[in-house]
Amino acid sequence: MGLWVALIGGASGAFAVPAPVPGAASATSAPASTPARAVAPSGDAAGPSGSFADQVSVGFVLIPAVVRGKGGYVNDLVQKDFRLFVDGKQIPIESFEKGVGAPVSMVFLQDLSGSMGVAEKLDASREAVRYFLDQQQAGDQFALASFSGDLVQVDVPFTSDPQPLRETVAAWDASGTTALNDAVAWLPEITAEQLSLKRAAILITDGVDNRSTMTAEQARDMVRKAELPVYVLGLDSGSAYALGADGKKIWRLADTLNLLAALTGGRYYPIDGPYAMKEACAAIAEDLRHQYVLGFSTGGPGSTGFHSVRVELSSKSRTVSFRRGYRGPAPLPAAAPAK
Repeated sequence: MGLWVALIGGASGAFAVPAPVPGAASATSAPASTPARAVAPSGDAAGPSGSFADQVSVGFVLIPAVVRGKGGYVNDLVQKDFRLFVDGKQIPIESFEKGVGAPVSMVFLQDLSGSMGVAEKLDASREAVRYFLDQQQAGDQFALASFSGDLVQVDVPFTSDPQPLRETVAAWDASGTTALNDAVAWLPEITAEQLSLKRAAILITDGVDNRSTMTAEQARDMVRKAELPVYVLGLDSGSAYALGADGKKIWRLADTLNLLAALTGGRYYPIDGPYAMKEACAAIAEDLRHQYVLGFSTGGPGSTGFHSVRVELSSKSRTVSFRRGYRGPAPLPAAAPAK
């Protein structure tokens, strides 16, 4: 019997896309932006190169943050409890949102390559998606994408109707090679029209990559531009912190997956059985419901490029998870005090 057993309890608008060219996109979730989508339902991208290039004017950046203390999630903080830094300099927090009941937009990115066809990994993947669908609240929206070989395919565009997703996951089949990095790099394109405050991607994979034209670093950089937290369910991909007798990391793929999650503001969960999967799904759902969202304006002097972000709390006894940067203009300088 395989490792995985059940743990809990027709495609619509599908299109296939070629892998993006590194550095060709600068997608963002800034509310004022309207990205120009260059992927057609036929699978042909605009332009002779087959790549896409979103031109975005960043006006506002949103930083989701999750705060934990010794007793679990901390939900009673106010704006003055946070400090926000960009490129090492503290900046004003112009908007502050919280609320457990806020709707969530979530895209599932499913690995359907051949290596996912063993040890009942696809059954585990199905149960993971179904878990989130079963937890759906008013206003939540879900999308489903998959990758195998050279194709990244949006099987179900964002919808509040869970039925198309349920039908699609039931028909999953695993085959072909794995272009994991190329698929991850398409997340900004897949989520370009979703501008809700609480949004995330859930990548379900075993971490194998034997086909990508992009490096993991290039893919991470493109996702960070989209201000999209990526939560990773790594099936049999191991711990990112386990070391061998030589002091080197045992699970190299786990280290790559963990870095993707950490730098985008998500979390990596190594999955070695049904209980671990159930615990991971519950933790992700809790994370998304308990996010604070900090916002600030951009358009100030300085370089238009990648800017590091840091969030600090007034209390040192609590920890905060957040994405580590954004790509675009520098923050607007603080207004001078009135005389």
